[in-house]
Amino acid sequence: MSNSPVSTDRSLKGKTLFISGASRGIGKAIAMRAAQDGANIIIAAKTTTEHPKLPGTIDSAAAEIEAAGGKAFAVKTDIRFEDQVVEALAKGVEHFGGLDIVVNNASAISLTGLEATSIKMYDRMYDVNARGSYIVTKSAMPHLLKADNPHVLNLSPPLNMDPKWFAEFAAYTLSKYAMSVWVLGMSQEFKERGVAFNALWPRTAVATAAVRNLLGGERVINASRKPEIMGDAAWAVLTRPAGQCTGNFFIDDEVLAEEGETDFEKYAVKPGTPLFADFFLD
Repeated sequence: MSNSPVSTDRSLKGKTLFISGASRGIGKAIAMRAAQDGANIIIAAKTTTEHPKLPGTIDSAAAEIEAAGGKAFAVKTDIRFEDQVVEALAKGVEHFGGLDIVVNNASAISLTGLEATSIKMYDRMYDVNARGSYIVTKSAMPHLLKADNPHVLNLSPPLNMDPKWFAEFAAYTLSKYAMSVWVLGMSQEFKERGVAFNALWPRTAVATAAVRNLLGGERVINASRKPEIMGDAAWAVLTRPAGQCTGNFFIDDEVLAEEGETDFEKYAVKPGTPLFADFFLD
């Protein structure tokens, strides 16, 4: 459970969130934090059978969300395919009666340069990160425009053009920056229509299966923060008035500091260990 001291007069109770990649990691942490308020979660992810290196399925996530106090609707969804996204949204909206929030969390990563990046992997990163988040947002917009306080939150970084972030893995960088460009552009496009668009990115590595499998195993995990920091930070953004909170590139601990949080050590996997800084932040 969250120990965040953020204001208790804000809540996601009764709100419906569509979260891509919510079966594990940061997506599930955001879902779990919303569930504590009694939110409705549409779990849009691919995993229906647990993988040894990727724990969690849409059904196990649904069970945890319900146990935490929320309501869950699990629907197998590959966001690379528009028909699956449209169907997942239609079923989720019918089940819960509306849609208030979209969290574009699903992501593909390969920290490789030109020679080592296969075209198959290149296509996957752009199909999931850039195109997938665009499909989800476009498909959700008719529903969001009917909501009282609609938010779209992309899990993507500030647009940092330092060449060092392109030197070794330009394909991945640009695919994630596409999600940030959606925030930059769509926050202006929909500003007068009341839909908030923001980005959220972690200050440090976060202890997820992707970090364990791709960034150095337990050594990096021990130098990471728990996914709950992103859950708490996302909650803080998504409970703000959409008309007053749009076009921002938030960093998790900065958001929580604004809310009065001072104890960040509680989020550390191994308190006292120097933290592994995340990409794209100076």
